[in-house]
Amino acid sequence: MPDIAPAGLRYPWDTPPAHGTEAIEVAPGVLWLRMPLPMKLDHVNIYAFDEGDHWTVIDTGFASKTSKGIWAQAMAGPLGGKPVGRVVVTHHHPDHIGLAGWFQTEHGAELVTTRTAWLTARMLTLDEQTVAPVETLDFYRLSGMAREMLDKRATDRPFNFSDIVAPLPLGFTRIKQDDTIRIGGRTFDVHMGNGHAPEHATFWSQDDNLVIAGDQILSSISPNVGVYSTEPMADPIGEWLEACERLAPLARADHLVLGGHKLPFTGLPKRMEQLIENHHSALRRLLDSIAEPKAASECFGTLFKRKIGEPEYGLALVESVAHLSHLHQTGLATRSLRDADGAWVYQRKG
Repeated sequence: MPDIAPAGLRYPWDTPPAHGTEAIEVAPGVLWLRMPLPMKLDHVNIYAFDEGDHWTVIDTGFASKTSKGIWAQAMAGPLGGKPVGRVVVTHHHPDHIGLAGWFQTEHGAELVTTRTAWLTARMLTLDEQTVAPVETLDFYRLSGMAREMLDKRATDRPFNFSDIVAPLPLGFTRIKQDDTIRIGGRTFDVHMGNGHAPEHATFWSQDDNLVIAGDQILSSISPNVGVYSTEPMADPIGEWLEACERLAPLARADHLVLGGHKLPFTGLPKRMEQLIENHHSALRRLLDSIAEPKAASECFGTLFKRKIGEPEYGLALVESVAHLSHLHQTGLATRSLRDADGAWVYQRKG
């Protein structure tokens, strides 16, 4: 029997497919596969839609020799030797767009994605850094990063998109809000999310109950919503809440949501409520906690309710900045520079 998830969510399949070598048919002509990721969130979901003489795949995994080998096994095995003729990428993050360029150059596939996703990914793959830019280090300092960690990041080679994203050749097919797209014999309405990634594409079938959600809607975790040095005054929390509130009226209880991580699920109206409330409750907790001024790095316990280790420190920091900056930009908190370490500290108004 499938697991019954708490609070009205249901997981039709409680065991995911083995990485690359197995597939589960989640709807007629729709296969669910997984690719491994070398991190705590150790997988990304891939969905393959049968187009008759080829497959359309949703997202790709990281670019690596390992991933390419697993894809070769998948194409020879679960995909039955038929070529991948089209890749639809939900957003620009490396675990989703990593091998899109490889599918274009090596397999002749068409790439379909949003303009923002393509431009951002192509820019980042061409912008290789051997040391962290001064603007990034300044951003970490302003966020209250611990001195020993800041010193380490000043000397370590930083993460580069080009490490795990294949070069993107010129040419892609754009999708945008209110478009429709045919995938696997179905017509999907295109609706954009935001917050986790700008112009994040989601797809809502007109013909059955499928929703392709990428990372905008996940079953049991909330995607990272962070502020980065590239746009330090961005308000991704505001964008996230706007997108969730705009998408929520589209949700039906019978929708089968195919997310980028974790398990496919039904019970979407309840999940949208949870995703919205999770961030509102986090903002309320933070507001209570900054009766005395605090930097972003000092709010992890309040925001995440657990200990944050070094591997997840960076993601925790940018998400903490995002929530505090949202309180500041919406007039609920003040922000000032602390003399002791030059960090921004936030304090509740009144």
